[in-house]
Amino acid sequence: MKKSFVFLLLLGAIPLTGLAWQGKVVVETPHTQMILHADEGKDLRMDYYGERVATLQELRDAGDAFDFPALPAYGTVDMIHLPALQVQHADGDLNLELCVTDVERQDAPRFTLHVITMADHLQPVTVKVFYKAYREVDVIETWTTIEHREKQSIVLKRFDSGHLVVRRGNVWITHLHGDWAAEAHVTQEPLSPGLQVIRNTDGARNAHCDAPELMLSLDGKPAEETGRTIGAALCWSGNYELRVNTSNKSEHHLYAGIDPQSSEYVLEPKEVFETPHLALSFSVEGMGGVSRAFHRWARTEGMLHRGMGVGDILLNSWEGLYFDIDESRMKEMMADIADLGGELFVMDDGWFGSKYQRNDDSAALGDWIVDARKLPDGLQALTDEARGRGIKFGIWVEPEAVNTKSELFERHPEWALQVKGRELKLGRGGTQLVLDMTNPEVQDFAFLIIDNLLSQNPEISYIKWDANASIQNYGSPYLRGKDGKNSRQSKQSNLYIDYHKGLLKVLQRIREKYPDVVIQDCASGGGRANYGLLPYFDEFWVSDNTDALQRVYIQWGTSFFFPSNAMAQHIGGAPYWNTGGRVIPIKFRCDVAMSGRLGIELQPKHMTDEERQQCATCFRDYKELRKVVQTGDLYRLVSPYDRGGVAAQMYVDPKASGEGSVGGALFVYKVDNYYNQQLPRVRLAGLDPDGIYTLRERNVRVGQEPCSLDGKQFSGRFLTTVGIEVPLWEDYASRVFLLTVND
Repeated sequence: MKKSFVFLLLLGAIPLTGLAWQGKVVVETPHTQMILHADEGKDLRMDYYGERVATLQELRDAGDAFDFPALPAYGTVDMIHLPALQVQHADGDLNLELCVTDVERQDAPRFTLHVITMADHLQPVTVKVFYKAYREVDVIETWTTIEHREKQSIVLKRFDSGHLVVRRGNVWITHLHGDWAAEAHVTQEPLSPGLQVIRNTDGARNAHCDAPELMLSLDGKPAEETGRTIGAALCWSGNYELRVNTSNKSEHHLYAGIDPQSSEYVLEPKEVFETPHLALSFSVEGMGGVSRAFHRWARTEGMLHRGMGVGDILLNSWEGLYFDIDESRMKEMMADIADLGGELFVMDDGWFGSKYQRNDDSAALGDWIVDARKLPDGLQALTDEARGRGIKFGIWVEPEAVNTKSELFERHPEWALQVKGRELKLGRGGTQLVLDMTNPEVQDFAFLIIDNLLSQNPEISYIKWDANASIQNYGSPYLRGKDGKNSRQSKQSNLYIDYHKGLLKVLQRIREKYPDVVIQDCASGGGRANYGLLPYFDEFWVSDNTDALQRVYIQWGTSFFFPSNAMAQHIGGAPYWNTGGRVIPIKFRCDVAMSGRLGIELQPKHMTDEERQQCATCFRDYKELRKVVQTGDLYRLVSPYDRGGVAAQMYVDPKASGEGSVGGALFVYKVDNYYNQQLPRVRLAGLDPDGIYTLRERNVRVGQEPCSLDGKQFSGRFLTTVGIEVPLWEDYASRVFLLTVND
């Protein structure tokens, strides 16, 4: 029995015995399939990816089989095409001629794993291609491993996780572009001849400017619920590159993997390099179908705790106090969130420091000691206060960074990324550097930050893990060698990759010891909204911009790939500094935040009576619809990007049954404000056409009665085919409806 079979048995997998390899590989999910084949002495070839309707023979008879290398290697493909894999052998040879030597299929309870092993004709290099197909959701993960037995190290120059062939036609690409405080802007355009590249080279964070996900709509302009659509998400937290190449041939080629710029990886003999996983989904139900597949996959496979939990309603101190933290203010804010009906208080930046005090962002980062001048009774007094108020307590950390003005940097300047002899490039506060996560000592330090906090304060139930700096100093003292000389200089190009491998090691250790602590993934907002890190976090901070109007657009784009119970969405203040002092009514701010993992990000004592009453109403009603919002199926009904003046989305529980059970939640926002608007009718989706539903308005504006739709009953067929006119009269009007099932 092969070692891989033994490994799968340990995981509860059952190898499929008596299976003769006949040169073809069929990778299947409930509704999709990928068909590949390999003839004797040849490489692995891709023939088809799409709906589960085809056979290899039918494809060949119809002339539709692609018959293109599944992992094109440099030196063996026509140079009009791009390679997905390139190595430089120890003797300088740049070619790979791969042929299949083994095909395995391994059956596990939740998935089937196909492993195709290929070897180079000349050099002792082995490449394995993996396809992991899930039994309950239409997602296939693919990745590769590379190893060799050459006498000296080889250099990996290109190492894509996967490659996909798409029939050329009226194909459109949808991707997410943006910036800090303006993440996830939906960008759509037809594919034209040439090479389109989407990439990020921040080093530490990869989702601010462009996100490592995209969709391909195969039947023309993207639509929400119709048309063949492919979704792809690279499960990686570092630099990446997504490429779509359209030549004068009859196909488009999608490549996805780690960005190779400044990342040529030096691989030692017998060392195994594993690429990040590339998650793929196909749907005939348009972009919405792809999104729902990714959300289901995330909740069952790609998130911590199988992703079906719901988050507590929290107050974060950041936008209410910034660094102005002390014990009395913390206790006041805890009293406020408890009185409003919240469940968790999170103390943000500013609580630590000894020799250097953390009064702004220029000092003390790395000195994770409670500042006794601000918190004389320590964290124990705060956790006791939270328990007495009947709420939970959380805290902010930034374990991957250091200020030059800190005791840590004075003790260990070599722990920061830097190049000896070159001037340091400093980030936030004019003093911030990124720690060298390739260094095992730094990894231990980062783990101990969390371990000390949680072991000494076991009532801490929530950690906000922030990352506010990009890698600006491309140099690792650890990879250079402890002697400070150039004995390991050839490994400097491993930095971008080994940084994230080191980070994952830290997170794995934390989760092994503290699996139940809720941890938020924050990176100057949504800079780390990716599936590379989400398996270790419960949620991510969508954006540092909490302006409700802009959040409609940011959250809309983020939902293309991420489920709502991963998206932290907080009620911000008004006027709001980040959008020029825009004033948005409290009800609109509440309604926008209610469509995800609800929190609040302001100083409660500065709230008006109306704002306090509205937030209390919001919290109470959110608890009634929280389950369906955070774990239901999402349907995006009216896009704000269509410029129709309205955005509408809903969540549906397809298993809801029984009188009064929650079948769905509908959110409608007026996003443009001008006289004599003709607003679109809202047609719902995902409901049982034969079911009867009662609409109940929630979070009704303080001082007003529910709208005319409240309490009305409609059939699912009427709601999805005819729809409803939602009353939206005032500027920034919004409505939230709970849909209950009637027998």
